[in-house]
Amino acid sequence: MILSHAAVVDMYRNKYQTEQGGKIGIVLHCDWFEPLSNSTEDKLATERAQSFNIKWILDPILFGKYPKEMEMILGTILPKFSSNDKAKLRRGLDFIGINHYASYYVRDCISTVCESGQGVTRTEGLYQQTSLKNGVPIGELTPCDWLNVYPQGMKKILIYLKDRYNNTPMFITENGYGNLNDPDLTEEEYLNDFKRIEYMSGHLDNLMAAIREGADVRGYFAWSLLDNFEWKFGFSLRFGLHHVDFATLKKTPKSSASWYKHFIEKYTTESIVAEQTIEGKYQA
Repeated sequence: MILSHAAVVDMYRNKYQTEQGGKIGIVLHCDWFEPLSNSTEDKLATERAQSFNIKWILDPILFGKYPKEMEMILGTILPKFSSNDKAKLRRGLDFIGINHYASYYVRDCISTVCESGQGVTRTEGLYQQTSLKNGVPIGELTPCDWLNVYPQGMKKILIYLKDRYNNTPMFITENGYGNLNDPDLTEEEYLNDFKRIEYMSGHLDNLMAAIREGADVRGYFAWSLLDNFEWKFGFSLRFGLHHVDFATLKKTPKSSASWYKHFIEKYTTESIVAEQTIEGKYQA
């Protein structure tokens, strides 16, 4: 993925960018991680989690090398960059695309033995991620097993990327709330999606807080306009601002569509900087 990005950027800059005046970047899934405890081990594990996720891709593109945490754990297992690779990597990127949905606690798996789970192996970074701390979730859990509601994670991941990557321009390329099909719900209940409005309001609130603290965020794209096919969940997981009847393909706006319409009519970059919050209770 890193070398593919470098090759495409090199080709675009050489052949097309001058004429088209376009920008080129990369889109990454960006969870936010927090230490499960105040221990040094869990804090280091939290940084490893970032290294084996976001930094694994962005550090080579922007700094020309893997993050130190990956080098320490994987050593010679890591693929080497040739001089030609490094030359192309220096072409960098113009923006970072961020798909942000959820946040997790992180536990160290070097000094303690972890059970199976994402991140626990050496090649994954030797950390364990979880939504729970002493049985209490980091944010409201949802019917979707990987999605929790922790709006503060939006601001925190943006400030983290701002500080680490010299405030490279950023776009939120995906952010949204999914709910599973429930045969007991009426059509009216499907359309009155107040949980989605609450999720979007909180995350946009924290996005605006990050902008006011200097994060160069150029745009936000809600996931998604319509209910659609969601990977392993198929048509059973719905993220749309518009409900789709997959039998007839009839499309009906949900309450969130109206809410989001009014939101984007009201807020500009200038008004975001001037105002303090949409729903202050969500801001970190």
